[in-house]
Amino acid sequence: MWDILGNLAHGFVACLQPVNLLILFVGIVVGLIVGVLPGLTLVMGVILALPFTYGMDVTPAIILLTAMYVSGTYGGAPTSILFKIPGEPIHVPLLWDGYEMARQGRAAEALGWTLVAVLVGGLVSATIMVSLSEPVAKLALSFSTPEYFAIVLFGLTSVVSLGRGSLPNAIISLCLGLLIATVGVDSIYGATRYTFGMPLLLDGIEFLTVMVGAYGLGEVFIRLREGFATAPIQKVAEMRTRLPSWRQISRLKGVLVRNALLGNIVGLVPGAGATIASFVAYGFEGQYNKRRKELGTGIPDGIVAPQTAATSSVGGALVPLFTLGIPGSGATAVILGAFLLHGIQPGPQVFLTSTEMIYTVIASLFLGIVAMCIVGFFAIRPLVKILDFPEAVVSAFIMLLCFVGALSIRNNIGDLWLMIAFGVIGYLFERYRFPIAPLVLGVILGPLAESSFMTTMISYQSDWTVFFTRPISGTVMALTGLALIVPFVTHLWTNRRQPGALPADRPE
Repeated sequence: MWDILGNLAHGFVACLQPVNLLILFVGIVVGLIVGVLPGLTLVMGVILALPFTYGMDVTPAIILLTAMYVSGTYGGAPTSILFKIPGEPIHVPLLWDGYEMARQGRAAEALGWTLVAVLVGGLVSATIMVSLSEPVAKLALSFSTPEYFAIVLFGLTSVVSLGRGSLPNAIISLCLGLLIATVGVDSIYGATRYTFGMPLLLDGIEFLTVMVGAYGLGEVFIRLREGFATAPIQKVAEMRTRLPSWRQISRLKGVLVRNALLGNIVGLVPGAGATIASFVAYGFEGQYNKRRKELGTGIPDGIVAPQTAATSSVGGALVPLFTLGIPGSGATAVILGAFLLHGIQPGPQVFLTSTEMIYTVIASLFLGIVAMCIVGFFAIRPLVKILDFPEAVVSAFIMLLCFVGALSIRNNIGDLWLMIAFGVIGYLFERYRFPIAPLVLGVILGPLAESSFMTTMISYQSDWTVFFTRPISGTVMALTGLALIVPFVTHLWTNRRQPGALPADRPE
């Protein structure tokens, strides 16, 4: 324990260096801006920032992306409360009570509760992350290739099962991502696959090309189809933040603590992320809160629960990334890409080889949470003014960043055509309700899954039963089966009980 605290202290010293502090502040501000703009999702914002980290050292690069990830979980809260415009899906549950409070003339109070939830959820999450990361990493050092394949497979299937919409569509998306990951030269046997005689494809398809195209360019195509139509924003007289008193906070300490823990648990599940944590927290309060019948009428509980869980899920999602190399959310999948671009494979070894870097990033979470709350308190008016930008201008800027990012990967014009192709795929996926997250995760984790599987087959004389006979890999494979079966059975059961029911717009 003392070793962990000592490493964390060194991390704070490194994080307080001027360059790292500047990068942290830039990440906080940019993340808030991304969170405010409707349609510019948190994952897309982190992806667009990724090319700018090429020239950085790995530590400031990860600090920048992590700061954007944390602040993005709060950025859309003010617009949800003031204008009923959730900048992120994360903040949809927030507006059910937040907007009602604003309509009652309590907007400043609602914004204050949001900051309290962010502060508590973030600090609890970072503390739990410090406590869990090194013990989990030490346990993972005993893993061999069968365990790594089982864990990667569990991460992939969790993304599928926790994805929104149709389960078959999510599986199709994942399989397409895995297929894209096989393009190029096989790392084990050196055979060429699906290159069609094109030299560009010999090195494979870069995951950054897929991410930038499917998320960034695909979103621009969707906006173009809709004619860049944005609803007019109503002006709000009171646009400030009023923090609650200690007595008011103590009354909701139970809500704060249980949702901070709930958010961490949800974040630990690969593929869950802040959006699912937010919805699960609101639903949990709807079942067990003492004032559950008042939810939706404008009470602080309905603001504190989803915001606390959303922010605390960040630390939970980073634990499997740092310790196992498995991203816990879409944003951490991009951060995994940043590690790989700088030649570092996250996992248990990184705590031995890059201890200072890991603990500097963890320390930046503590400082970032506090800095985000300070900026959020004083910058409500400037943040909301961003909504005055025409949507067409924002989309043009996004497209510019997409092309710059794709070209900077290998300085090859062919990557631009690939990015455009994946932009079309992303557009078609959104239009026909195919989730993009399994596609992207398949491209990123596919090579790792293939390498672990092939190495296991070579080491164990092609005995596939080894994945089920070893205790840890067998347990993880069983969890993988449950991750696929449970959502399918639940979907069938729901359709059988309510054959004509439609999802509600909001809870009653």
